[in-house]
Amino acid sequence: MMSRSSMSLLFAAALFGSASGFGASAQTTTPSGPEAAANDAGLGGAIEQKLILSSAQRTAIYDQVSKDKSKVAPKDFSPVIGGDVPPMIELYALPDDAVAGVPAAKLYKYTMVEGKVVLVDPTKMRVVDVIGPPPSH
Repeated sequence: MMSRSSMSLLFAAALFGSASGFGASAQTTTPSGPEAAANDAGLGGAIEQKLILSSAQRTAIYDQVSKDKSKVAPKDFSPVIGGDVPPMIELYALPDDAVAGVPAAKLYKYTMVEGKVVLVDPTKMRVVDVIGPPPSH
């Protein structure tokens, strides 16, 4: 059986040896320019997916969501696609009937601003779409 001082010495030698080896192998170059952009897939390798809705899906979402007049954002919020959503804006889950034909839309939340449905990516707090009333309304 080893004494404590022998184990401490062995541990220190192992630590020192791995630290010196680490320094030698830590010299890597970071790509810049187009290479960096091509290799940047985002956090955890996730790729941002864009929500694409048909006009029928947009109308269905608008019709379902606009029924509830209580879920309205303050008038000082002007939504722009790709823009940030202030943390004080309350977001709501889309009704199941509104996203029945669009499973990907279940990931998004919404708020109403001046009669328009504002779809938001709740993880990034960014506006992904603004749906106004259909021409027939």
